[in-house]
Amino acid sequence: MSTERPFLEVRGLARRFAGADEPVFDGVNFDIARGEFVCIIGHSGCGKTTILNVLAGLDQASDGTVIMDQREVAGPSLERGVVFQGHALMPWLSVRRNIAFAVRSKWPAWGRAQVDAQVDKFVTLVGLDGAIAKKPSQLSGGMKQRVGIARAFAIQPKMLLLDEPFGALDALTRGTIQDELLKICAETRQTVFMITHDVDEAILLADTILLMSNGPRARIAEVVRNPLPRKRARATLHHEPLFYPVRNHLVDFLVSRAATLSHGRAPEHPPELRPGVDAPVEDAAPPPRPALQRVV
Repeated sequence: MSTERPFLEVRGLARRFAGADEPVFDGVNFDIARGEFVCIIGHSGCGKTTILNVLAGLDQASDGTVIMDQREVAGPSLERGVVFQGHALMPWLSVRRNIAFAVRSKWPAWGRAQVDAQVDKFVTLVGLDGAIAKKPSQLSGGMKQRVGIARAFAIQPKMLLLDEPFGALDALTRGTIQDELLKICAETRQTVFMITHDVDEAILLADTILLMSNGPRARIAEVVRNPLPRKRARATLHHEPLFYPVRNHLVDFLVSRAATLSHGRAPEHPPELRPGVDAPVEDAAPPPRPALQRVV
């Protein structure tokens, strides 16, 4: 049995805002292993972005601790790269200079040749070689998000934090960048924490999916370990035998929580969502059930 500590440990996390009667979230606990890709899903208002900001050191929790690589997170650091919903690029700088600014911040002693080599490497990884001299105003929305991803990867952070980076993109562009993100993470073994509202995106990208209950006093209601093979491809994902059982479980969870928001009552879970109750067998050989770890 391994005794290695998790790369990221979140314990008893809570956040209360001034004037609010209750905390947005309370008692949030989870671990992330080194090299693991984790997605978090939940309805608006449960505090997902606030949790990400606490992990990034951009916000301070009211209670609890965040330990990354055996050191407490107490403020922003270039050890954690963040990609926001908006591209957050400096409009007066070219693609090269936007990324170079971050690289020089991480390695101020590097010469121009080293900086340029690092920039070129990650611009190539996101497929933007032909746009490296362009400014953000000359780029599409998807290209701007690729620059943000390249900038985050270029500083080689210990952890990458993604706040719905593809939410505003069209389906084709989003799918292309998802494929590139999978490729880069496979090459770099990057540890990732990502917020998404897209169930299919979570199944494609994540090793582990955290499901949050509704706020206020939101918590991690379930931890779903993705049982699909790690080498997943968007084009063939729906052919995996376990894809629909996992997808149905996630959708059922979100639908049941939406009912709670609408009616202010506890959701009526279908059988497969109740601990210790087996779903009725309808076929002679039903598909395997997703591996779920319940969090009490």
